[in-house]
Amino acid sequence: MERFGAEVVPVRTGSRTLKDAINEALRDWASSFEHTHYLIGSALGPSPYPDMAREFQSVVGREVREQASARGLEVKALIACVGGGSNAIGFFAPFLDEAAPRLVGVEAGGRGFSPGDHAARMGGRGKPGIVHGYKSLFLLDEDGQVQPTHSISAGLDYPGIGPQLAHLGTTGRIEFTTASDEEALDAVKFFARQEGLIFALESAHAGAAARRLAREYGRDEALIVNMSGRGDKDIFILAPRLDRDNWCDFLSREAKGLR
Repeated sequence: MERFGAEVVPVRTGSRTLKDAINEALRDWASSFEHTHYLIGSALGPSPYPDMAREFQSVVGREVREQASARGLEVKALIACVGGGSNAIGFFAPFLDEAAPRLVGVEAGGRGFSPGDHAARMGGRGKPGIVHGYKSLFLLDEDGQVQPTHSISAGLDYPGIGPQLAHLGTTGRIEFTTASDEEALDAVKFFARQEGLIFALESAHAGAAARRLAREYGRDEALIVNMSGRGDKDIFILAPRLDRDNWCDFLSREAKGLR
């Protein structure tokens, strides 16, 4: 981003996750709104941002429909990870008004379902609330305060979910499930060896769910996973989890070479 001329400001407050980045961005905008404009790149926030994200990302869903039709695929399910939900709502958008295929959103199961160990808002874990200027389901404590979250993937640890996804999950058009940190890591390793693709950790949650769902279908029935990012960006998370000793040795040698 800096190479393109952007000023990137790191967030050093709170848990230093997306929630805190939004907090800081809103504080900056509130003190300089006369000459700045606030934008968020997910399917959440006040209107019109959820609609904008859905519409812009829907090119993915439209391409899926066209390519599946051209290949004569019998698509049984579309599967996408869900943090705020921009990739999922765009992927699902062209199919929302139809009875099929199944639409499956995968949230971060993290280390377990104790408060602070996950970021799964659906399935009865989230509570209605208003945070960051919009109403949806959030991970809130008994006093209505936002709970801490956890996910191995930086894009899935947001405490809220886009309002349109929350509604579609509540009404049943979208099914929600979770994948744990370990399941996501296993999916990264599986798809790297079987498909030659290194999923981003966010997308790997969808890959993990696809591995489970695949047992329900035959070889001629298609499941489509939205690979919304590549694992290149996650090297500093993946490397110490997959090969810690060699990774530490590499960093030590590189650091000595820079002195």
